[in-house]
Amino acid sequence: MTASIVIPNFNGEKLLEKNLPFVLAAKENLVNDIIEIIVVDDGSQDNSAKFVKENYPEIKLIKHTKNRGFSTTVNTGARMSKGELLVLLNSDVVPEKDFLVSAMKLFKEKDIFAVSLHEKGYTWAKGFFKDGYLQIGPGKETSKPHISFWVSGGSGVFRKEMWKKLGGMDEKLLSPFYWEDIDLCYRAAKRGWKILWDSDSHVEHKHESTISKLPRKYVERIRERNQLLFIWKNIHSPNLIKKHLGGLIARVLKHPGYLIVVLMALGRLGIVLVERRKEMKEGKISDEAIFARF
Repeated sequence: MTASIVIPNFNGEKLLEKNLPFVLAAKENLVNDIIEIIVVDDGSQDNSAKFVKENYPEIKLIKHTKNRGFSTTVNTGARMSKGELLVLLNSDVVPEKDFLVSAMKLFKEKDIFAVSLHEKGYTWAKGFFKDGYLQIGPGKETSKPHISFWVSGGSGVFRKEMWKKLGGMDEKLLSPFYWEDIDLCYRAAKRGWKILWDSDSHVEHKHESTISKLPRKYVERIRERNQLLFIWKNIHSPNLIKKHLGGLIARVLKHPGYLIVVLMALGRLGIVLVERRKEMKEGKISDEAIFARF
């Protein structure tokens, strides 16, 4: 199978300068079957686009005229890609020269939607419902591929055919960032597709992304808002929704400032309801069945 690497970028000139040589080295290693590298610049104010254009003419450069957020940027790259697999790499992720060899083999199974690459120090992810909220946690390190609750949008491989059926990342609801990759994988799981983590597909994630430079309170509120939006859109079990409403009330009573987050989420309620109806129609696997795997 052929692979397209998509790298979203916003004001990441220094990161591109440091890490693109490693991505190019992986492409030149023919065992990875990488046919193209795409950098999507999301309205950067630095010289990111100029740097790529002048130093790496072999890279396909796509530019947004204004900043549109992570999911929109990734979706742009996906639409322009030619590979059968989408390899999403943040600009602060460094792949090993043969990082796709093992992951590629897993896609021989037709129901595999996505494979999470092995970031140093991280393993497969588990998801569970606690106090009315979806919680994410790490699983135990294994030496073999393992089922995962989600695949990171910063270091993961996705089957493009299935990606297109899902409509890609939900840019209308979850922009500018956070929870879009979890949402995508959960929707895939509800359709009966498999999500794996591969122990032998090695990358190093240096965690120097743009988000870390934004105001902490703003980032935290977006993360919490999108957690709510994910639940309202994707959790359809009456029992789990009942638990969520109880947990939501308890959280507001204990932390009155959380009401701001709730109001932020309610501002997108119209979009949530449309998407919820769609997911209820398309889903084949129950919420309880998915959580029971972990």
